[in-house]
Amino acid sequence: MTPSQVETFFRTLQAANPTPVTELEYTSVFELLTAVLLSAQATDVGVNKATSKLFPVANTPQAILDLGLAGLESAIKTIGLYHSKAKHLLQTCRMLVDLYGGQVPRTREALEALPGVGRKTANVVLNVAFGEPTMAVDTHIFRVGNRTGLAPGKTPLEVERQLLKRIPPDYRVDAHHWLILHGRYVCQARKPQCWQCGVSSCCNFGAKTPSPAA
Repeated sequence: MTPSQVETFFRTLQAANPTPVTELEYTSVFELLTAVLLSAQATDVGVNKATSKLFPVANTPQAILDLGLAGLESAIKTIGLYHSKAKHLLQTCRMLVDLYGGQVPRTREALEALPGVGRKTANVVLNVAFGEPTMAVDTHIFRVGNRTGLAPGKTPLEVERQLLKRIPPDYRVDAHHWLILHGRYVCQARKPQCWQCGVSSCCNFGAKTPSPAA
């Protein structure tokens, strides 16, 4: 994409959705961190289903610790990889209580030091909770970045760096949400909905799919 195409791309997405938000349900920074940690290889719908039962019972680090491994696993057993996620979440809660007074730290280094929290999760927390212009590259953003020509890269980190370099500053805080939602609902993996895509004119994807009615 050319710089003018990038500008049009995000201006169009912004006009369609001026205040994008995550589809994960949470009411505190800790609930957000927990939901994102649980979301690896799981859908937001599936995570929300589990946390809707977990958070009314335990929504602080100490409350999660008080549940214990068996209690936590029981609460999140509908989520894939729940055994390892429960262990990581308990370890993270212990660190939050011991090192940060039960609060979620605001630096990337501290977040990435928490068990089960990698760069993507840290980026989501920094962006959604603290308003930083970070880019959490999941499968949707990786696909959109490469398919459209917006930010080609062979690894998520390459795509992340390209996005932060190419996205105009005014759009960076919300760009993460726009790209995820675009990849989830329009620029889908198996059959991109090119015929109803508002930014198709900016996209370099050569095999655009026609409307089923055509």
